[in-house]
Formats: sequence, C-alpha cells, structure tokens
Amino acid sequence: MENFSVTYRHCHSSLFLHQSQRRYLLNHSSACFSLDIKHASFESIPTSVSLEPSSSSWDFNPLKELNGCKNLISVKATHARMMKLFDRFELEFIAKCLITRYLEFEEFGYASTVFFLGFPRNQVSWRDFLEKTENFGVDKYRVLGEFVQLQNKGVNFDEVVLAMVLRICAVLMYRLLGLTIHGNLIKRGLDNSDTRVVSALMGFYGRCVSLDLANKIFDEMPKRDDLAWNEIVMVNLRSGNWEKALKLFREMQFSGAKAYDSTMVKLLQVCSNKEGFAEGRQIHGYVLRLGFESNVSMCNSLIVMYSRNGKLESSRKVFNLMKDRNLSSWNSIVSSYTKLGYVDDAMGLLDEMETCGLKPDIVTWNSLLSGYASKALSRDAIAVLKRIQIAGLKPNTSSISSLLQAVYEPGLVKLGKAIHGYVIRNQLWYDVYVETTLIDMYIKTGYLPYARMVFDMMDEKNIVAWNSLISGLSYTGLLKEAEALISRMEKEGIKPDAVTWNSLVSGYATWGKTEKAFAVVGKMKKNGVEPNVVSWTAILSGCSKNGNFGNGLKVFMKMQEEGVSPNSATISSLLRILGCLSLLYSGKEVHSFCLKNNLIRDAHVATALVDMYAKSGDLQSAAEIFWGIKNKPLASWNCMIMGYAMFRRGEEGIAVFSAMLEAGIEPDVITFTSVLSVCKNSGLVREGWKYFDLMRSHYGVIPTIEHCSCMVELLGRSGYLDEAWDFIRTMPLKPDATIWGAFLSSCKIHRDLELAEIAWKRLQVLEPHNSANYMMMINLYSNLNRWEDVEHIRNSMSNNRVRVQDLWSWIQIDQTVHMFYAEGKAHPDEGEIYFELYKLVSEMKKSGYVPYTRCIHQNVSESEKEKLLMGHTEKLAMTYGLIKKKGIAPIRVVKNTNLCSDCHTVAKYISVLRNREIVLQEGARVHHFRDGKCSCNDSW
Repeated sequence: MENFSVTYRHCHSSLFLHQSQRRYLLNHSSACFSLDIKHASFESIPTSVSLEPSSSSWDFNPLKELNGCKNLISVKATHARMMKLFDRFELEFIAKCLITRYLEFEEFGYASTVFFLGFPRNQVSWRDFLEKTENFGVDKYRVLGEFVQLQNKGVNFDEVVLAMVLRICAVLMYRLLGLTIHGNLIKRGLDNSDTRVVSALMGFYGRCVSLDLANKIFDEMPKRDDLAWNEIVMVNLRSGNWEKALKLFREMQFSGAKAYDSTMVKLLQVCSNKEGFAEGRQIHGYVLRLGFESNVSMCNSLIVMYSRNGKLESSRKVFNLMKDRNLSSWNSIVSSYTKLGYVDDAMGLLDEMETCGLKPDIVTWNSLLSGYASKALSRDAIAVLKRIQIAGLKPNTSSISSLLQAVYEPGLVKLGKAIHGYVIRNQLWYDVYVETTLIDMYIKTGYLPYARMVFDMMDEKNIVAWNSLISGLSYTGLLKEAEALISRMEKEGIKPDAVTWNSLVSGYATWGKTEKAFAVVGKMKKNGVEPNVVSWTAILSGCSKNGNFGNGLKVFMKMQEEGVSPNSATISSLLRILGCLSLLYSGKEVHSFCLKNNLIRDAHVATALVDMYAKSGDLQSAAEIFWGIKNKPLASWNCMIMGYAMFRRGEEGIAVFSAMLEAGIEPDVITFTSVLSVCKNSGLVREGWKYFDLMRSHYGVIPTIEHCSCMVELLGRSGYLDEAWDFIRTMPLKPDATIWGAFLSSCKIHRDLELAEIAWKRLQVLEPHNSANYMMMINLYSNLNRWEDVEHIRNSMSNNRVRVQDLWSWIQIDQTVHMFYAEGKAHPDEGEIYFELYKLVSEMKKSGYVPYTRCIHQNVSESEKEKLLMGHTEKLAMTYGLIKKKGIAPIRVVKNTNLCSDCHTVAKYISVLRNREIVLQEGARVHHFRDGKCSCNDSW
C-alpha cells in the first residue's frame, strides 16, 4: 500500500464536493478533510454489550421491552438498562430492533450511534441499515454526516466501521469522503492483512474513481483471502470489464480461494452472450464440482445463460435437475422458451407450474406476451391479456409495451387504439417506453398522424422517441419532414446520434435515392458521428430492394475501402444481391467468409445463402445449407420451397412444405405463394387446387393477387384454359396486369387465339407500354402464319413508342462476366464461338436434331430462319462455356428473357455430346440439363 499513496494524492487533489452531496455534510466539510483516525478507543460511549446476564437480568427481555416502548423516552430508558445489565451485546436482531425503534421516533442520531458503535457491525449488514433509513425517509447522505459528527467528537472507528463507510461512499458515488478516509488510513499505516478495509477500498475505487486503481490495490496486496478475490472479480464485473473478471476468476481457482454465490451468479449473467458461452460452461463445471447445484439463484442464472446462447436443451436440463424451484426459476425457463420462439411450449410450462402449486405472476405473463408479440401473433397475445385479468393481475407498462408490439399491420389498428385507450384510462402514459411503443405502433399500422399526436403530447421526449418518429417518417418516404424533425431536435438541445442519422440514410436508400443516402453519411461525419456498419448496410439493403444491384456491389466495395467490417445483416443483403445477379462464384466466396467468421450459425445469413444458391442455379448446395440450419425460421422454409419451384421439382417442394408443417411452423402468405409456384411450374393441378382451398379454410390466409396469378398460370399452362377463364371471372379480386399476362402466356402456348385476344385487349389498357405483351402476340400470330397481324402489332409498337427489351445472356468465366447481346456490341471471340457452334450443330444433326424454326417470328425462308437461330444469345453463351471451361464443371448461363424451344433442344443435345451439365436460368425459372434430359420435363 506504500506505493499506492502517491497515486492516491494525485486523485485526491482533483476531486471536489458536489452540490447534491453538501446537504448534510456542509457543516462538517472541514472535518472531512482533517479526519485523524487513531488506534485509541472512545471510552465514554459503550461500543458493545453482551447477553451474558447478571443476577438481576434474568427477568429482563430486551426484545419484548423494546416492542413495548410507546415513546422515545421509554426506548432510551430500555437502551440504558440494556447497557447496564449486559457486558456484551451480540444478537443482531436486537440491534436491528433498537435501530428501528429510534428511526420510528425520528431519532436518527441515536440510530446512527447504535449502528456505528453499539454492537459488532460485522453481524449487521450495512445494506440493511441503508434500506431501513431510506424506508423512514432519511437521506443516505445523512448517514455519512452522522459518521463525520461522531468522528469530530473524538470517536475512533475500527476497520469494520471504516469498511462500511467506504462501501456507503461507493453506493452514493461520494468520492471526496472515501478518498479522505483512505488518506488517513495511509497516514496511520494501513494493515494490508485486514482484507475487509482493503476490499472496501477496491469496491470504492472501482465504482467512484478508477478501475485501474482498484486493480492496482489488489495487485499490491501481499495476502489475499476469499473476500479479496470475490471483491476484485465483482469490481471488474460491475465496471463492464468482464474479460478481466473471467481471467481473475480463473486465477482465483488456482489460488484455492472459494467463490461466493453472488460472484458466481454475476459471472453467469455476463456469460449470457455468445462471446462468453465457453466461460459460462466452465463456470457450470465449477458449480458442479463445489456442489452449488442446489443453489436456486445459481441454477436460475445457468438457465438464463444457456437460453441466451440458444442452448434451450441445456437450460431445460438444469431446470429438470433442480430439487427446489422458486417462482424465479419458473419465470427463467418460461422466458427461455419464449425468447427462442417456443411460445406454445412455454404455455405448457405455465400449466405445469400451476399444477405444482405456484401461481404465475405478472413477470410470467409478460414473458408469454412478449413471445407472442415477437411472432406477431396478436390473437394469442390478446388471449394472454385476458388470462392476466382473470388471474386478478393488473397489466403493467411491460405488458402494454409487449402487446403493442403485436400490433404490426393496418388491419390491427383498432386493437392498437383500444390499448391506447387503456393506457390513458390507467394513467400509464407517464412511462416513456410505453409512449415510444405507441409511436412505433401507429407508424407500423400506417397511422402517422396519430404517431405525431402521441409524440407532441409527450412531456419529456427522450432520444428514443425522436428517433422513432424520424424512422417512421423516413420509412414512409416523408424524408423532408424527417430532416425538418432532426433540425427541430437539434434546436431543442438533443444531439442526433447514429440511430437518428441511420434512419435517414435507410429512408433515402429504401426509396432509391442512393446519392442522397451518401450525402447523409457525409453529414454524419461533419456532425462528429462516425458512420458504422448499420449505415452502410442500410444503403446496401436499399439497393437490393430497389433492384439497383450494380450500385449495391459498389456500395459494398466502398464499405470495404472505409475499413468497416460487415455484420450478419450486411452479408444477408449482399447475398440477396448476388443471388439476383446469379453471381454464383462470388456467392461462394461470401459463403467462405461466413464459415471463417462463424456467421453461418446466424439463421438469417444461412437463409440468405439458401436463397443465393437457389437463384444462382445450385439447388444441391441450397438444400445442404437448408437442412443444416438447426432452428429454421419461416423465411428459410419459404426460400427452399421456392428453390424447388424454380427447378420445377414439385414433389420435393411439397415434401419440404409437409416437413415444415410437421415441425409446427405456421405458413404465411409468402409460403403459399411458394407452394403454388411449385405446383404451377410442375403442372400439379390437383395439388394446386388443394393448397389454394386450404389456404383460406384451414390457415386463415386470404388469397392475394399473386396467389390468383399462380392459379391462372397453373390452369392455363396445363391446358385448362376454360377453367382459367372462369377463375378470372369469378375471383374475388379485380384482375390486374399479372393475371392477364399469365393468361395470355398460357393462350400463346396452346395457340388459343380467341381467348388470347381477350387478354390482349385488357393488357393494352393496363400495360400499354409493356413490350413483353406485344412480343407474345407476335409469337402467337407468327406461329399461326398470320403475318399481316404480326405487322399490325409491330406498327402498334412503333406508334406507341414501345421499346423492345434488350435481349442478352451471360456466363461467368473465372472472375469475368461475358455478355452476349442480340443486337449491339459483338463479343471479341465471336469468330471462334461461331466456328465451334457450327461444328456442334453438324454433330447434333447427325444425332437427329432438327432446328425448330417456329421460334423465329419473321417472314423469311427456312434456311434464313436456321441462320437466325444460330445467333440466339444463350447458344453463344453455352458454346463459349464449352470452349473456356474445361473439366466437368457445369456450364451456367443466365438469360433475361424466356428460353426458346430450339435453344432448349440444343442444350439437351450438348449435355449428351459433350457430357456436360448445363444450368440455364431464365428469370425465376431454372433448367438443369443432364444426359439429354431437362429438370422441367419439357414443360415450361
């Protein structure tokens, strides 16, 4: 401790007495600076008495006498008699009773004297004394004031009292008195062997001055007992330095010191994150070795630690092995199930809990409410609310906040308003979190004026409330209003933080204004807020949502230049972009990054990988990742089903849907879109009708225009054009361009001109500038040799200034993407490509290939049509792949329009003649050619 005195003097000179701390110490402030702690005792006040009775004390019962006192005089008289009759006084409960009686009669000075001097304080908790004084309305600073007064009267305190006062200073964050006590201890020669004082000093310095100084005190201790080790571990835990705390805990075990229950519980709390899981398991082993598994608080902390690390089975195992369980134990396991999404299992635990004779409290019910709210199950959340009221409990602010989170769409706004009314009637609006959740609820349900009303009526607007409204304005596209609110926020003295600016960045990016999003990033830097990974991810996500995939890749490269490390959300957005661009090899590189950085465990990242592989034509890799996800979210099931739909593998897609239902996952709107797409692409008419009917009747999902479009295309492509026509006329929704486009496509396939012209007339009104509709009619008329009508459609396109979509295909060779255009710039290796293609066609003709010239919609000779077929971009891309990609790796080609019948046939021949797999992607469909067969079974 000699070395520490220099450090102490530097700290002491820089501290001052705060205004709030002067209330009871002002008159004694000088004494605080001149305390002279001596070894002698203050003889005029008895410091301890005993219950060893003299001959006259047998008929005296102190506790009974104290309880019978009706005024302050009688309490003092009883106290005096106790001191006369007993030489020593050691019973804690008698001391507590005496302190309580003095406090009841507002005699705080006597109560303090008894606490500081009247008995061995090591038996009475200083925390109990502080709580008791607070219950009687006594300011905690007055406790220290009484200590100073007693010291000024000449009282010399022993180390036990000084340790307690130091702990009180730590609780009150009163540095000046604590440092003064330490200075005087150094003057008189602090005995390092008294770990009570040294431990109290560590606690004081760790909370009020410096964690480094607290650790320095510990390092300079020559001898450390259990108290010292536990104190330094707790000091580091309280300061957030949990890595140091865990290191000290390991050293503590090697030293042979024993950890206290409270230390173990706190350690387990900080291990309740993925970074500390390994240490948490080691602590569990320590608990088992020392036989602490019977400690209820310890087991409760273990349950929480395992559940927060996603190890629900381990949590349940700890719970099942507990002999004694309190209400907190049940609440811990119920919360574990709800936070991991197993709300129905949690409800089952609730019933089991009641069977064991324990009544659920509001904490139990709030866990269930939060679980249902996180899964957006508003009906179940309301049912829980009713059970709370039936149980005679009153919903609190946490209940209301959880219930509001379940109100997430416009159709539930009536419920949201009802909850708002309950908040007003029960005066819960005082809670800032409730008000902020109300703002968020109105934003999510599309009632922005109500959100503004709640915001304007708030008495105290914290930054969360400002950010909620700014986020809502940005999300709905009211970006100028959002910027105006930020300006108002600054005028009212609240500085925008990273969340504020990121909301604006996200708003601009979501609405396709990438340049303005970058401008906001620049403003962040000017305002001293460093753009973080959330800022860049917001722009990347916006590019993904708006189809600006090229810009998205540039944003990611810019992010890397800035030295910002991507998180799981960044990687998910990047994978969506790569999937939409079908950049399989780049996607594989990102997959490797996920494996190296352990991001593959994140279910959202894994789902994005499934989606990327499926869209990039690698269904096998998508399936491998999908089945490797442990707790599959609904989105991953939807992606896998849609993947099978893209490859027209109907049976496997329906099998995944069945497995999903068996796993207890409730399907949503997107699920049924995926399932109906599987049926549509695979021609499963019976199954399509089955799931379309079940959607509403069994699962309560109302059919959308996407579902109806799937049914029209399913029926039409399967040859049931009359049924498709009847379906359109009787569907509850008004047919839009997607419905009529699907119907026209089916009519083109089956050459039904009468129904096609009905669809064509509707599309001319709904989509007069969509070139795809014109091209379908040209295709149909040319196949029927109605060249005058073909010419009429072409003239109509010219008059309406309808521009034909650029036709292209591309293939990736190593890290380079090679584009092939129907019109425009030719590929540099065009001569070599055509030479190889002519050789291929010659070989194919010998094997029975006959060019399908109906794919050419021009009135030219057959020989000229064959030449035009040779120029189809997908043929050129496949041929170039054969030239440049050696070995057995599949050739992957992406095309921006539908694949023609002739190219489909050529791909089958190539797969046989060159013994190569070919994956040809056209929009949302994938053709996988192998050994002369296609995954679509020639139905597309």
